[in-house]
Amino acid sequence: MIVKLAFIINTVAIGSTGHAQNVGHAKEGFVPELPNWLGLARELFPGSVTQFLWHWHVVIFSVLVWLLLSFFSILVYRKRTLFPGKLQNLIEFIVESLYNMVVGILGEKGQKYVPFLGTLFVYILTMNMFGLIPGMFSSTSRLNTTLAMAICVFLYVQIEGIRNLGILGYIHHYAGSPKSVVEWCLVPINLPLHIIGELTKPLSLSLRLFGNIMGEDILLAIFVGLGISAIAVFHPPPWIPGIPLHFPFIFLALLTSFVQALVFTMLSTIYFSLMSHHEE
Repeated sequence: MIVKLAFIINTVAIGSTGHAQNVGHAKEGFVPELPNWLGLARELFPGSVTQFLWHWHVVIFSVLVWLLLSFFSILVYRKRTLFPGKLQNLIEFIVESLYNMVVGILGEKGQKYVPFLGTLFVYILTMNMFGLIPGMFSSTSRLNTTLAMAICVFLYVQIEGIRNLGILGYIHHYAGSPKSVVEWCLVPINLPLHIIGELTKPLSLSLRLFGNIMGEDILLAIFVGLGISAIAVFHPPPWIPGIPLHFPFIFLALLTSFVQALVFTMLSTIYFSLMSHHEE
């Protein structure tokens, strides 16, 4: 569900900004970025088809990740055995780890959120790392993708808040859960502050993930360019691409990709916790 809804919102966002990207094509060079196969196809085979594909390249690569994860999920599910192989062991380890993390924060009542939050983590992590594969692209390096997922989390949290607390309890929560006379007098101040704070959560989630992944891509692109420039003065043969100065930063990007997916998921889990009944 998270993937489908994010895909729809992402598509709308791309459609509203894509024209500006095409018109300002010459300005794209100001942001260093490693080429992907859709960008190369547009340069090598200019035409309406390649231009259309490049126009939607953020959505296309996010859908590729979606299809890849779906393929592995179906493959493991159909070939599951009592004595699992390496792939099934890996999937079961990931699912169990995500289950323990979510239930550890939300308690046993948080079991129903494991599919949503688990899918969110795996989807973000795969998209983060997808751009490290030559010719691929990380859709999370674009704000429309991260904002789409953050909006999904925001809407789901609000729906669960109304479901768990009721309409009156939901409004009471936003009013600061006042009990005394003084607290009720502060409601006109607390209510707008709580609303503003709630609205900043999806913005904070999306900007944090977008900024870190885009920063990774820019860093790798800069060091790839430096590696090519460092050897270009010697006029090497075409089969020598350059010095791999970016290689150490790939491991840093892998770590950052995992950390950012984990942070996004844990903050989303905490948002669910804030909207649930609090028990001792």
